[in-house]
Order: sequence, then C-alpha cells, then structure tokens
Amino acid sequence: MRLDWLDDLLAVSDTGSLARAAEMRHVSQSAFTRRLRAIEEALGTPLLDRSRKPVTLLPDVAAQIPEMRSLATQLRNLRETLAHTSDARGLTLACQHAITTTHSPAIVSILTAQGGRPVRVRSDNREECLLRLLSGEADLAVVYAAPDVAPLTLGRAFDRVSLGLERLLPVATPRLMQGPDLPYIAYPGDVFLGQVMARAVLPRIPAPRVLRRRAETALTLAAHEYARRGIGVAWLPEGMARDDLASGRLMALDDTLPALDMALWMIRLTESGTAPWARDWSRLVTALGHPG
Repeated sequence: MRLDWLDDLLAVSDTGSLARAAEMRHVSQSAFTRRLRAIEEALGTPLLDRSRKPVTLLPDVAAQIPEMRSLATQLRNLRETLAHTSDARGLTLACQHAITTTHSPAIVSILTAQGGRPVRVRSDNREECLLRLLSGEADLAVVYAAPDVAPLTLGRAFDRVSLGLERLLPVATPRLMQGPDLPYIAYPGDVFLGQVMARAVLPRIPAPRVLRRRAETALTLAAHEYARRGIGVAWLPEGMARDDLASGRLMALDDTLPALDMALWMIRLTESGTAPWARDWSRLVTALGHPG
C-alpha cells in the first residue's frame, strides 16, 4: 500500500465527499476520481460505494480507517528516518533544552545557509545529549558547563570548542513581592540546572531572605513562562530572558540574588573529523568559536 493511496482514502473519509477530498489533495475532482479508480484496479477490489450520494467508502473499507491512519503515520516516520540515515542528507544537532531556544537558531542558520544540508535538532538534558553523540544519534552537541558545580568531563574521544559564556540570571515580574520570603521556580535535582541550583545558587541565598518553592519543572521554557506570569523567581539563561528584560516585563534580581556564569561548549566525537560533514564543524568554529 502506497502512502499517497492511503492519503487519498483518508481524505475521502475525513471530508465526506469527493469534491472536498480532491480540494484537500490539491487536484481536480476528475483527476481525483481517476486516481481512486486506479487504486481500486491496483488492489483488485472496489473501495467506494458509488450507489450513494455523496460517494463514500464501503463499510468494510471505512472500518479500516484507524489502521490506515496509523500505517500512514508509520510510513511517514520511516521515510523521514531513512532520509536522515546518510550524512549526505542531513546533520543531527543535540542541545540542552534552553540552548535549543536561545543558541540553536544561529547554529542552524549557519549550517543551512546557501543550500547547506538539512539539520535535525534534538532537545535533551546534558547527559542525554552526550549519549546521543556516543551512540551516533547526533553529530554535534551544544551543552552548558559550570566548572565549579557541574563540570564537563570529556575524554580524548571528544573535540570541543568554546562558544563563550552565558549568565544564569534570577528574574521575576516587577510586581512580585520582594519581602523576606520569595516564591521561586525550582528545577528537578536530576537535571543540569537542578544541580546548578542545588550546589551554586540556593546555598548562596543571603539571609534573612528565604526562598519558597512554588513550582518545579525540568523545562526552562516552562520556567520562563511561570516567571512571566508572576508565579515566582526563575533562574534563566540570560539569552532566554533578554527580550522580557528589555521590555520591562521581567526584571533581573542579580543585585540581591546569586547569578552564575555558565560555559557554552560545542562538542563532536574526535573520529568524526573525517566525516563528510566535517567542513560544517569548521564553519561553525570559524563563525562562533572562541579560544578556550
């Protein structure tokens, strides 16, 4: 069963008429009708009840619509997977969640400029990004490191290039209460920013201020939105909060609460230096890399 056949039959089921199905499939009704007859001839069985107006799928065929929909999804996923099995077809970039939002657009822009190869971006916690590199699921990774609390320990199997520093800032809405007790957004202890908070931020909260956990999330995008809604203080990468800080929707509290500079690293497996996409690494290092 071909994917386009499934899509044609699903269009008939979803719209309830050949005219609307043809419009959905971006062909004329006459061309769509010919396609349906060709499918029936190829399968050797009728699929449509033409005795009714509007024409509908036969009951036995309509009963298979859930299976056809599932099969169409599987075929699309398989086609996408096969399209990315060759280095010549694309490159996979693994980023920590916050980096996916703040820094990956610049990286993807460089990689795809002037007809460059397509890029698939995967968003994970730091350890999962490194595991993707080791397993071959990713070609490049961009991750944070905090040398004193969450260092990035890499062996000779990896090449890395510094992309600079990014400040982890405490931010909140101006209307948030600034008394001794301050609500805040926590990160789970098993993710990178949760480790940073536990080891380098919370122990440095100045007395007599006390932070009260109001919510917890592993996603910086969610923490950002919670802060914007006034739920509590969130520690966010500065690049993520920059627009809200500039507009005044959020304010930085690093004058009274601890902040932290995090290193940003781009990493690949050393052996990938001979891969067909190695020149893309060189382009990124030239455009974004810093000594260090």
